[in-house]
Amino acid sequence: MENVIYNELIIRGYSVDVGVVEIYEKDETDTRHKVTCEIDFVVNKGAKKYYIQSALSMSDPKKAKTELRPLLGTKDFFKKIVVSKSSMKPWTDENGIVHLGLYDFLLDENLIYM
Repeated sequence: MENVIYNELIIRGYSVDVGVVEIYEKDETDTRHKVTCEIDFVVNKGAKKYYIQSALSMSDPKKAKTELRPLLGTKDFFKKIVVSKSSMKPWTDENGIVHLGLYDFLLDENLIYM
């Protein structure tokens, strides 16, 4: 699925990179640790920049937390998007992250601007 998303972004004329975010988390002993997380795609086109995560499924809360963690760790104003293999309608969560289904992402290139 990541390859499909990557190829589509390249076809649309975006420059695509992988991003790394360092997040500080506390463990069960309340000790802080630095965790390095990967953002699947850092997408640029002109002055526009987007962070995109590819998630096969987000139905499990633990999986959803893992997929959203790198996006929530970025402390800037660029748009954050999760593309999952689902047939859900596009929506924006309380953190401002846009959730798109794979087929909607592929068929409507304007959804990235949502």
